[in-house]
Amino acid sequence: MYAIVRAGGRQEKVAVDDVLTVDKLAGEAGDSIKLQPLLVVDGDNVISKAAELAKFEITAEIVGAVKGPKINIMHYRNKTGYKRRMGHRQPYTEVKITGIASGK
Repeated sequence: MYAIVRAGGRQEKVAVDDVLTVDKLAGEAGDSIKLQPLLVVDGDNVISKAAELAKFEITAEIVGAVKGPKINIMHYRNKTGYKRRMGHRQPYTEVKITGIASGK
């Protein structure tokens, strides 16, 4: 069984015990969160209707905060002596999927 969930503006394919990296979420390590399902696949059954998806609950646990790769930015203007170096590292949150449950 797996599901497609909305996580931080993107769609991610998740199954139980998967660890994924999403945009930074509010919360501490060990906190439990719920993700919104967009599609649930259970064997041959594909559930995509909004009324049926409302019965499903996808729970996850925050593992911790991580940072993405460093991006180097260089501003330069010709013949003026202007140079400026900057860097950026995007903050992310690692999340472990703990359950995909239906409220049947």
